[in-house]
This record gives sequence, C-alpha cells and structure tokens, in this order.
Amino acid sequence: MKALVYHGPGKKSWEEVPKPTIQQTTDAIVRVDAATICGTDLHILKGDVPETTDGTILGHEAVGTVEEVGPGVKNVKAGDRVLVSCITACGSCRYCREGHYGQCIGGGGWILGHNINGTQAEYVRVPFADTSTYPVPSGSSDEEILMLADILPTSYEVGVLNGAVRPGDTVAIVGAGPIGLSAIMGAKLYSPAHIVSIDLADARLDAAKRFGADVVVNNGHEDPVARVRELTDGLGADVAIEAVGTPGTFELTADLVRPGGHIANIGVHGEPATFHLERFWTLDVTVTTGLVDTYSTPTLLRLVASRQLDTTQFVTHHFTLDEFEEAYDTFGRAAETKALKVVLTRS
Repeated sequence: MKALVYHGPGKKSWEEVPKPTIQQTTDAIVRVDAATICGTDLHILKGDVPETTDGTILGHEAVGTVEEVGPGVKNVKAGDRVLVSCITACGSCRYCREGHYGQCIGGGGWILGHNINGTQAEYVRVPFADTSTYPVPSGSSDEEILMLADILPTSYEVGVLNGAVRPGDTVAIVGAGPIGLSAIMGAKLYSPAHIVSIDLADARLDAAKRFGADVVVNNGHEDPVARVRELTDGLGADVAIEAVGTPGTFELTADLVRPGGHIANIGVHGEPATFHLERFWTLDVTVTTGLVDTYSTPTLLRLVASRQLDTTQFVTHHFTLDEFEEAYDTFGRAAETKALKVVLTRS
C-alpha cells in the first residue's frame, strides 16, 4: 500500500510500505476512505515532537471502512463505517477508567502518527478498536465526521470545557486556524456575550466571523488587549483561549484575561513560553493545559448528525490520497492559500 512516511524534520514521502496486519486481538484494520492533515503534523515535521521517529506513517485523523478485526473485538465488524479517533484508549487503565483517555498508560493515548503508524495511508491498524473508533451516523458524510477525529473534541474539551465558558462570558480566542475556529463553534454552545477572535490573517478573521465570532481583531494593526477591555468595562476576558502554540501567543492570551478568569491553552508548544507569576500570583487566574481525551466525541457526533453543528465549513480544499505532498504544501501555506482543513479521499 501507499502511505505518507516521516523521515526526520522537514522530510516526508508518499511511498510504498507493507499493508498493516492484525498484531493484537483487539486490533482492527481500517481502509482509509477520508483523511486530513493537522497542525500537529506540521509541528512533527518542524522537529517539535522528537518522539516521532524516522519511518513512521503520519496522521491521526480518518474515516474509513473496517476490513478486518481481531478475535477480541466485540463491537466493531468488517464493513462498518467508522471514525478513527486521534486518541486510542485501552479502556481499562486508571486514566481510561477516569475518562482521561489522552493519558492512557495501557498502550493508548496519542499514538497514531506519533508513536506508531498513522492514518495518512491507504490502510491503518487501529489498536483497541472497540474503544478507539466510533460508528459513523447514518446519513452523515465522511467529510463532516472527519472533523470530529481531532479538532472539534480538542477545542471543545481543552479550550471550552477546561476554560469553563459560561453564558454571558466574554471569550477571547488567540488564533483563527482550525483549532481556534473549532473553539468558536464550541463556545457558541454556551451563549457567551462576546466571542473575540484574534489573528494576523484577515482571511482567517473573515472565517472567524462566519463561524460566529462577533468581534475580530487583527493584532498586527490593533491592540487586542485594549479591545477586550473596552468590551468588559476594563476587566478583561472571562476566558482566554490560546490556539496557536508560540511563546508570543501564550503571553498575549495571558494579557487578555481578567482577575478570576481562565486561561485555557490548546496550542502545541515547541519551545518555552513565559508566564509572568510576578503579576499573576495575586489574580486568582486558573491556567489549564491538556491533550484531548475525546470523551466528548459521542456528544459531538450527535450534534453533527442532528445538524446542530455544521462541520463542512472547515473544508476548503480537496485532494486524493496520492496527492498528500500537494495537500501538505497547501495546508502549510495557509496564509497564502486560505486553507482551513484539507480532505483527502480515495480516487
């Protein structure tokens, strides 16, 4: 089969590799019908994730058709259409039993395209298939369900829920890429008074408006801190969400929050960021970090299936699986190409 293989920082190739086989009784082999590229894949290619080694197939998001299951799989069978989650859950370790699947110590967690071969391929082996895949709802397309593999649950859990968004809040979101836009979509479920989207790209701020932000700020031309304080009688945001992953954006996020507010970090950071405790130690600010657990995926699936969430608006570019190199180029130059999410399907 063909797959997109990582060969060290800055190096990848669509090449012939062995088709995966059942290795454990709880495995499933899934034919990939639709896949996408995540900002985390770009971080891997930049060298920010050293645990990913030369020869690993990239990718952790897919919708596909089950081809084969191991004898220990009970709830998934050949022919099922499934969402392959970015998080693999053993289902029985301490963290899984508490719903913290991202921290699984029983062989799961974020492993696809990270520690083991991933989904940017014609076929993928999914460990713990019963607890790591979800049936695609009848009447839903591969494309709309694909957005629930990572970005929607990540932003909802790590941004909106960890940030404790409540009705009437002012929510400031730094970054209007797919993760930031997903945070807008999730925050809207809680009826905030204002959603402020902050980015340097006008095209992404236009997208933020379409997704539901009522205030947008290009921080290359306007002071977002002053704008947020203007909206909040000088206090600052109730919830400030970091959705980029650089030192500067984290520090901006911290500057936006009010005393007693919440800072929720979603961004993947490849270098240290400064948190000014000399200013914040008296301000009763809660700071949260997190890797998605995907405990919200069933809820989000119901919201998509009932048309209460429109995930198709994320998709800006379409490719076939053998066009992964071109798709990466398009996604990696999002400021020029105006790409949000790219979808790759079988030709």
